[in-house]
Amino acid sequence: MESLQVIPVHGIGEVTPGDEIAALVADAAGAQGTPIEDRDCLVITQKIVSKAEHRLVPLDPDDPDARARLIESEAVRIVRRRGDLVIAETTHGFVCANAGIDLSNVDDGYAALLPVDSDRSAHHIRNALGARHGVDVAVIVSDTFGRPWRLGLTDVAIGVAGIAAVVDLRGTADDRGRILQVTEVAIADEIASAAELVMGKAAAVPAAIVRGLDSSWFGDGSAHDLVRNPQEDLFR
Repeated sequence: MESLQVIPVHGIGEVTPGDEIAALVADAAGAQGTPIEDRDCLVITQKIVSKAEHRLVPLDPDDPDARARLIESEAVRIVRRRGDLVIAETTHGFVCANAGIDLSNVDDGYAALLPVDSDRSAHHIRNALGARHGVDVAVIVSDTFGRPWRLGLTDVAIGVAGIAAVVDLRGTADDRGRILQVTEVAIADEIASAAELVMGKAAAVPAAIVRGLDSSWFGDGSAHDLVRNPQEDLFR
């Protein structure tokens, strides 16, 4: 991989329930002079996917009991509580704040839930782009997560289609000839976080094109590949 481009997609506008994300993003990318090409990876924020998929629910932000009930309805396990903060495991297997429920960038009085199946959402967008525009691309649905032991937020992949989520380097040699024993690279997360650098948190840019990725990474992938098996989790 000689170089990498990360291109923000401007002009998508407000997404409403029932909108076709593939059409909105492809039209906006073409209008700004950077049409989507084969072997691009399109990174799309969870928020617009949730909006398009009718995953908005009424919620009074001043009603903590209603908020707690909503979080518990979206969680399979409450991991930790501290004041208003709840760390929960979702049905997808993700461990995140408030079971992924978010009030940012949605209308007052509503909350956005995670897509029911983020991999399926990514596959739908990928297939629609192929059918409508004849391009063979990968798609990552991204969301913002905190991280244990480190300050700050970063975007990660919660839905993956057409690209590996994890690249397993175990059994290969490093530049000194030593055989790697444990190295598995979270490629989809790295792509999602790179895309977030041009999308920002308040810039109304919900999609980005990542171009120039290693061709060997394209293929089958799933966000479930990024979820650590409970039997291998030292902190449960």
